[in-house]
Amino acid sequence: MAFSLGNIFKGLSGGAKEGSVLGIDIGASSAKIVQLRASRGVAVLETYGEIALGPYAQQPIGKAVKLSPEKLAEVLRDLMKESNVTASVAGVSIPFSSSLVSVISLPPADNEALKRIIPIEARKYIPVPVSEVSLDWFVIPHEEGSDSAFDQLQEKKPGASNNQEVLLVAIHNATLKNYQTIMENAGLGASFYEIEIFSSMRSALGHGIAPILIVDLGASTTKMYVAERGVIRMTHLLTLGGQHVTETLARSMNWEFDKAERVKRERGFVDSSAYSTDENVRIKEALLSTLSRVFSEVNRVLLSYGQRYNKNVSTVVLTGGGASLPGIAAVAKTSLNAEVSIADPFSHTEAPAFLAKVLSEIGPGFSVSVGLAMRKLKHN
Repeated sequence: MAFSLGNIFKGLSGGAKEGSVLGIDIGASSAKIVQLRASRGVAVLETYGEIALGPYAQQPIGKAVKLSPEKLAEVLRDLMKESNVTASVAGVSIPFSSSLVSVISLPPADNEALKRIIPIEARKYIPVPVSEVSLDWFVIPHEEGSDSAFDQLQEKKPGASNNQEVLLVAIHNATLKNYQTIMENAGLGASFYEIEIFSSMRSALGHGIAPILIVDLGASTTKMYVAERGVIRMTHLLTLGGQHVTETLARSMNWEFDKAERVKRERGFVDSSAYSTDENVRIKEALLSTLSRVFSEVNRVLLSYGQRYNKNVSTVVLTGGGASLPGIAAVAKTSLNAEVSIADPFSHTEAPAFLAKVLSEIGPGFSVSVGLAMRKLKHN
């Protein structure tokens, strides 16, 4: 069961809609949408789509941009039209960077007492007045690996065995207001909001108990988080992403950004007959110059987790748009001290066979939106 922000957001949400459900993920460089429906216990993929944000700010495709809520609503309307979306109620992702999440240790108390205690305790962890944020919390069960602990975001604190652990979530009211404006102007209802890290976990991971490192390769950042028994134990944010890869390639080859972005997406680390041997080598070296820094940081996280918990993380799952880079799996396997796999969120859905190859290729970038729709479908 995913951690729900329903307590504080139910007043902001529309009612559940029978039938088709939407998952909406607004990233730094693109927005993605997935529509699913349930049929005989199976999640059927009805439609999906992605739209670049760059052109809405007079920037190239692939650029990370900041758009106003009104402009983002326009983006969603265009995306829904192009994707032939029919559902009107959605689950919406909130960027991990826009939230504050912490595990706090408190003396045992009932729910009524926690309602009084937690807002007071929250002041120790939140760098802004509590009145400026929306708070939610969740008591983490003591049972290791219980489903309810799925969304714990940080490692358990040592020495707190006699206390109860509470997952504290704070989201700035201004962030919520922006998302409300986006959804209202787009003509959509939000039945829930969920921090993207949890949506990605739902669609990218199985039900194993061994620790796994998820590496989310975004446009402007790379997020890393170790999950063990469904519980997040360690997180790390790196301010390097796909946009930096493209910029390095453009400088190296003396290309415009849009050409570098196109070449990166279409051929990645795979040699192309359109270029000489020397050019193919230079392209690969340019791509790897940024990705090697990312992989170096991934190895550092793997080492840090092993030292802290005396456990090895044997598997790395690559997700996010950057994980669709052609040839990245082979490069990652030679660069990382763990087994590597690419997230395949659409494998949880039923779709026409002729789409299988395409969905597998683009799937990593849709991990969040598929995860949102999966949760919405489950609770419809």
